[in-house]
Amino acid sequence: MNEVAKVREVEMPDLSAVELIAAYRAGTLSPVEATEDAITRIEALEPTLHALYAFDPATARAEAKASEARWRSDEPLGPIDGIPLTLKENIATRGTPVPLGTAGTELIPADADAPAAARVHESGGVLLAKTTMPDYGMLTSGLSSFHTAARNPWDTARTPGGSSAGAAVAAAVGYGPLHVGTDIGGSIRLPAGWCGLVGLKPSFGRVPVDPPFLGRAAGPMTRTVADAALFMSVLSRPDSRDQLSLPPADITWDALDVDLAGLRIGLQLDPGVGLDVEPEIRAAVVEAARLLEAAGAVIEPVEPFLSREMLDGLDRFWRVRAWSDLSQVPEERRRQVLPYIAEWATSGAEISGLDTYTGFAQIDAISVAALKATGPFDFVLSPVCPVSAPPAEHPSPTNDPQRPFEHIAFTVPYNMSGQPAVSVNCGYTGENQPVGLQIAGRRFDDLGVLRLAAAFERVRPAQLPWP
Repeated sequence: MNEVAKVREVEMPDLSAVELIAAYRAGTLSPVEATEDAITRIEALEPTLHALYAFDPATARAEAKASEARWRSDEPLGPIDGIPLTLKENIATRGTPVPLGTAGTELIPADADAPAAARVHESGGVLLAKTTMPDYGMLTSGLSSFHTAARNPWDTARTPGGSSAGAAVAAAVGYGPLHVGTDIGGSIRLPAGWCGLVGLKPSFGRVPVDPPFLGRAAGPMTRTVADAALFMSVLSRPDSRDQLSLPPADITWDALDVDLAGLRIGLQLDPGVGLDVEPEIRAAVVEAARLLEAAGAVIEPVEPFLSREMLDGLDRFWRVRAWSDLSQVPEERRRQVLPYIAEWATSGAEISGLDTYTGFAQIDAISVAALKATGPFDFVLSPVCPVSAPPAEHPSPTNDPQRPFEHIAFTVPYNMSGQPAVSVNCGYTGENQPVGLQIAGRRFDDLGVLRLAAAFERVRPAQLPWP
């Protein structure tokens, strides 16, 4: 069935961006209709889910009307012209304050669009809203001292994950098909995994960010690999404000076909440190590997490579970095920060300079270990997270600020090594909770991980309906 014919069989907010663009081109749907339907869904669900910040339906309607006129003149601005979408709250948009998920931030309107926001506007995307995040983006949770806690739409008693919490919720329930998250230790992939999505952490520097920092990435969160690829064609465009970004590359993002025959794929089931992998999650990832093997890939085990010293050292460095920021916040505002984050960051004040440096040095140690362990393989499979989504009230799976990162051992290595990694749904637990499969690739092979994810989409069993 062609993409336009599908338009009449599903509700418009559930159409992919690829399908919407085909419909706009054919004249069977307009950006005004798509945006209006997305707004209607937001108004119905947002009182329960709390995914959005700075929701601005009036501006979205105006942007959609301008896009409709461009399509009627056959003059779209870019590949996503007229697509309803969201941006994570920490991605600045001109005129909107950036609270960073915390009540401790002074609310000052941003004076310019960040790179991802600029690319969206240049391409004609219709910005519905920003999406919520936890304090300073340092939780795998939707808890926040500024925003109402976001809820997982698969089970509203659970967290959607984080820190791209609202983005994951928005994608899962169809607040438009395109959403941007950020990721420094798993903050795109973890909520994508718990919400059944495709979440790409691109190669370090592939998508410009402002301000850049070691391991930090921005990337798409969508329901389909094709939509993630479409969005990458926009987000990966250059921006001089990111001095760490990669040189512009001519990547054919929509060329998603791949021959699985002979691909050497590693399978990592033991993170080496942190939480044990739950049996249902392990079984789903093993079955995903079996499906790829049946399609011609060669599957081989990957031994754990992350150590306790690496994870704890990174934790020490991040605590000191967080305290460096938090110590500059006036006391009256510092008291408003989420207690879990405040306790975690404040402990950084007691860490010595030597321990801070040895913690920082673990970034290189993790990078070297990840590249060495994954080097023999075209791709490496693993769970995104060892455990299912915890209760919505928990800041992290351990609920312990002294053990905050026990769940990121599969994701964080690829932030430090700069390798691309994508989450794609590979099954469900007995409680119908999505299970994220992580596909990591060689440095700079962003298209390769999307191709393998697309191949897996084709061989995996039918998915449960979106919540």
